[in-house]
Amino acid sequence: MSALQTLAAGVEIKGNLGSIGYGLAAIGPGVGVGIIFGNGTQALARQPEAAGLIRANQILGFAFCEALALIGLVMPFVYPSS
Repeated sequence: MSALQTLAAGVEIKGNLGSIGYGLAAIGPGVGVGIIFGNGTQALARQPEAAGLIRANQILGFAFCEALALIGLVMPFVYPSS
């Protein structure tokens, strides 16, 4: 056995890996919210007369992205690791 294999055999992962999973799951909604508000700002600059419709669509898209983030937050509690 090499020294690395001997060291790895003595290492044990403890704790909840759900926190790492949530951190990775939060990347998608974070990128989504950035895209929504970035494109919404560009749309408002191009067509200020459609501000009400654009803002309503922004809020709806933001709510869907945040729902994904909340689902990712709850899943480690629903399916805890052993």
